[in-house]
Amino acid sequence: MKNRILAGAIALVSSVALGGCGYLSPSGAGDTTVTVWLMKGSASTEFLDEFTAAYEKEHDSVELEFKFQEWGGIGPKVLSALKGKGEDTPDVIEVGNTQVAQYAESGGLRDLTLEAMRDLGSEDWLPGLADPGSINGVQYGIPWYAANRVVIYNKDLFAQAGIDTPPKNREQWIADTERLDADGNQGIYLAGQNWYVLAGFIWDEGGELAEGDDGDWTGTLDSPEALRGMEFYKKLQALGAGPKDADEENPPQTDVFARGNVAQIISTPGSAALIEQANPELKGKLGYFPIPGKTTKKPGAVFTGGSDLIVPEKAAHRSAGVAVVEALASEKWQRELALAMSYVPNKPKLAGAIESQEGTAAMAEGAAQGRATPNSAQWADVEAENPIKPYMTAVLEGRDPAEEAKSASERISSLLAGS
Repeated sequence: MKNRILAGAIALVSSVALGGCGYLSPSGAGDTTVTVWLMKGSASTEFLDEFTAAYEKEHDSVELEFKFQEWGGIGPKVLSALKGKGEDTPDVIEVGNTQVAQYAESGGLRDLTLEAMRDLGSEDWLPGLADPGSINGVQYGIPWYAANRVVIYNKDLFAQAGIDTPPKNREQWIADTERLDADGNQGIYLAGQNWYVLAGFIWDEGGELAEGDDGDWTGTLDSPEALRGMEFYKKLQALGAGPKDADEENPPQTDVFARGNVAQIISTPGSAALIEQANPELKGKLGYFPIPGKTTKKPGAVFTGGSDLIVPEKAAHRSAGVAVVEALASEKWQRELALAMSYVPNKPKLAGAIESQEGTAAMAEGAAQGRATPNSAQWADVEAENPIKPYMTAVLEGRDPAEEAKSASERISSLLAGS
């Protein structure tokens, strides 16, 4: 989900996060007020000022009103808004990319397929943002921005181990991490239940977390491909002292890394700010590289978090809302937003906007191989219970992978079936 993957990224820009409940354009001259719900912290005041001035200059009959929402409890609030009428319903809503299926199931979203194909160059979008926004061939969510995990590493520990350049494939990554896992240092700190990282390894092997469509989904952690992904996770996780029965927040992996004896963690680049805050001596000593793939040809697959923009069918100003979405997703404003907020823009060809930002550039390189969780409206139920986490712990503690995967897959199937 977007609110989880971006937790570290948002920390990097928290100093410019927006406060309050709303932001009304200063001109107040428009005949039509387009109301846009944005998540708190998604865009800075400076960006919105610039966008609003330019947009209202081009559309002198339109006034923009931004209202900011909290991620906590946003699902029911959006579903309620989609059922509203006219002034009770915003014209544009920012939603987590993996939430679109849930909202589309309500029947309250406008079909944006024509705009996506005709005006926005949908064929070039990042798959991890575009795919979750498309339900049964209908584009309901327009990609806005992305973030994903990279490897954050301690440059001093790499130098001490004689490693001059970051690894480019899995085999080299394991070899380097084995060298780093010595002399009282951890080669990598990888918690046993970091299932988003596992998902990337499974996708690299050609597997899936679940497969299906039209409400008929089956958990597939027990496929040969998915089992190979778990096997690699176990091999990598063993090269450090990460707990087998906890996720990356228990304890926070940034706190562990800040102690100075961990060579690598897998997180969003924004986590570096938290690390340096906890240990100022590490400032300037952190590096970034994309999660390595099976070959040097491309980075590994990663879970893409981020936001899509949707237009409620019952909004009072649907057409005006669509026009605002088109502007926010356009190449000009994608570059501006990415640079201002250290995000990955919605098209790989726009990544040059953030090439001067080492961490964001590494994130953008990995985003080209980004994926999203299964596009089922019930996937939120899977994450709420999350049978993947105990499955991972069981395997890391030595239980039979095939048996544990079969059991977890059956539970995933049941949850996706609504039972």
